[in-house]
Formats: sequence, structure tokens, C-alpha cells
Amino acid sequence: MPELTPFRRGIALFALALGGFGIGVTEFATMGLLPDIARELLPGFEQNPDAVIAQAGILISAYALGVVVGAPVFAVLAARMSQTKLAFWLLGIFIVASAASALMPDFGTTAIMRFIAALPHGAYFGVASLLAARIMGPGKQGQGVALALSGLTIANIFGVPLATWLGQASGWRYAYVLVAAIFFVTFLLVFFFVPRYPGNPERSAMKELIAFKNPRLWIMVAVGAIGFGGFFAVYSYIAEVTTRETGLGPGIVPWVLATLGVGMTLGNLIGGWAADRNLTRTMFIGFGSFIASLVFYSLIASNPVGLFIAVFFLGLTSSSLLPAIQSRLVRIADEAALLGAAINHAAFNVGNSLGAWLGGMVIAGGLGYLAPGWVGVVLAVLGMGLTALGVSVERRDKRHSLDTTGLRTIPASERADVGA
Repeated sequence: MPELTPFRRGIALFALALGGFGIGVTEFATMGLLPDIARELLPGFEQNPDAVIAQAGILISAYALGVVVGAPVFAVLAARMSQTKLAFWLLGIFIVASAASALMPDFGTTAIMRFIAALPHGAYFGVASLLAARIMGPGKQGQGVALALSGLTIANIFGVPLATWLGQASGWRYAYVLVAAIFFVTFLLVFFFVPRYPGNPERSAMKELIAFKNPRLWIMVAVGAIGFGGFFAVYSYIAEVTTRETGLGPGIVPWVLATLGVGMTLGNLIGGWAADRNLTRTMFIGFGSFIASLVFYSLIASNPVGLFIAVFFLGLTSSSLLPAIQSRLVRIADEAALLGAAINHAAFNVGNSLGAWLGGMVIAGGLGYLAPGWVGVVLAVLGMGLTALGVSVERRDKRHSLDTTGLRTIPASERADVGA
């Protein structure tokens, strides 16, 4: 394959990040527009807005469920496929389903379209991070993940506030039209600039599924699902905190989201750099900081200035975890790298669904819109404990290997960075 020119390399990496940008807009703009969607599609909003908004959270859960289903299915079925060709197919589904989300006449069909629109989510981030790492060169796994995720975090600075503003000003359906347009541009850029890497004919669905036999993979899936659920418990209802707890107007919501996005973008860059140096340390420091930011948010977010400070640090600390968790899953999955990369986003979206559900429960129970912050603290503490369990299991396995066989070469699947 001919060497990439700097121009083509730059556009290829931008294209992969732009797909993540589109995903960030379609996933997070829904959260900011929940009141608008609930008002149009669900009865009883004027009589009991809190309960109806909580019910509208089903859209968030439907999207999360689509990610959970789609990530492993696409990763397994596309085991032999060219990663570039897989990216084409995933972007095509995004375009069609996003446009359809804008056209559905009622809440039920809209929820179905959100489920379908989510199916390519995890597989796209997985294949984009692997493609980015190949384009960037050896030893760049963490930075490749960060590059693919950078579009998602930057979306929270520009794309999500823009889509939220557009949805509030012109109707929430236009936000999904914007998303479809973003994915269409991404498709064109990927088609013309991303190299056509060949598939691996030696891979198969069964070989991909073998990765699930590793208990450390499941522990890391639980880390993403439970530990990161705290972020979504807060984010899912950030619009209501802004308007109902702090008393700010709806027009301030995009600025709150943008502040969160700045924190997420910085945290993602820091996390990618740190993950390439020490995965384990990055995860423990990240979770400790994340827990502290959730406590801070729960205590101070009712103050307008405090809200902006709290969401910045919430974005910074939560996103610093993302590259480390995904890189660790890829290393544990070994040859099933796409599955490891994709399943990470399935795990995060279990956390999305779990966090939104638990957050909605405490709100519906009358505990207020800041109560999900304390739910987040509990989930993040559990995530940190699961991280410690995963590290402990890996070290035990390595000691057992040495005790039973003596010094030997440890397979790559067992070298998933414990302390280095």
C-alpha cells in the first residue's frame, strides 16, 4: 500500500473523528431536547412535566439498547470484512436511520428509529479507533482511541449545543436532520480519503466469540457499564437541572452543554496520552477524580456559577477514563480487537441506560434533579472497585502461570497492561 501523504492522513483522521462528532450529536442532543420531545409526543406534559420527561427518557434507553445489541453483532459478523468497508456500511445506516428519526409521527415509532440509529454506534467507534491507530502508526492505540472519541467530545462543545438550539428554535426534528447531514459528509470523506485496508480471511465469527471466554473481559465490560453509568445519570437530566434547579432559561442549556464538552475534550486528550503510558494508573486516578467531581456537582450545581464549574470538571474527569477503558478491552480481547473496541461502547451504553433509568427513578420519587449526582457517586465507586478486581484477577493469573509452568512467554491476550 503506498505511503499516505500528510494531507490525506490528516483528512482521513478528520473524517473518522467527524463520524464520532455525528454520533455525539445524535446521542447527546436527545438528552438536551427531552422536554421538547416530551411536550410534542407524550400526553400530560402540562399536568405533570417531571413524570412525562422521565417517561421520555425511554428514548435514551432505546438508543443505549441499540448500541448494546449492535456493537457485538456487527463486530462478530464483520470479522473478515475490510475495516474501511465496514465503516462505509455503518455510516450508511446512520444516514438513513437519523433521517427517519426526524420523520416518525409518534413516540413509539420514534423510539424504534432511535434504536435502529444506535445499532452502528459501538462498531463505528471500534473500527474508527482501530483505523486511526493504523493510520497514526505503531504504539498509538490510546491516541487512536482518543482521536476517534475526540469527535464525540468536541460534539459537546459545538454540535450538541447547536443541535439543541436548533431543536428549541425550529423543532426537535431538525436536530436529527442536522445529524443525517453530518453523517453524509462523513461518508464522502471516508470514501475518498481513508485507505482501503484489507480484511482478514483467517478470522471468523467463532474466533471472535472466543474472546468472551476471558473473565477479565467481562470485568472490564462491567467497569464501563456500571462505573460510567454515573455520568449518564447526571447528563440525562442536565437540561432540567439548568432550568429547574438553577432557575436559568432554556437558552442557557446549550452553554452548559458546551462547557461540559470543553471538559470532555480536554479529558479525552489527557486520557489518551496517559493510557499509552500506564493504563492501570490512568484508570485509578481517573475514577478517583470522577468520584470527586460527582460529589462536587451534587453539592454545588444548584448555583448557576457552580453548575458551570461542576459540569466542566465532570466532563474532564469522566472522559479521561474513556481511552484507558477501551485500550484495556482491546488488549484483553487480543486478536478480536474489533470486538474489544466495539463492546466497550456497548458497555458505556448499558451505563447510559442504567444511569438514565436510575436518575429518572430518583427524580420521579421526588428527590429532585440533583439526586442523580449521588446515584452517580455510587456507580462510580462500584466501577473503581471493579477496576481493582480486574487488576487483581490479572495479576493472580500471571502468578499462576509462572507457578505452574515456570518462566515462559506470556500470550498477548494476557499482557493487558497491569502496571505499565
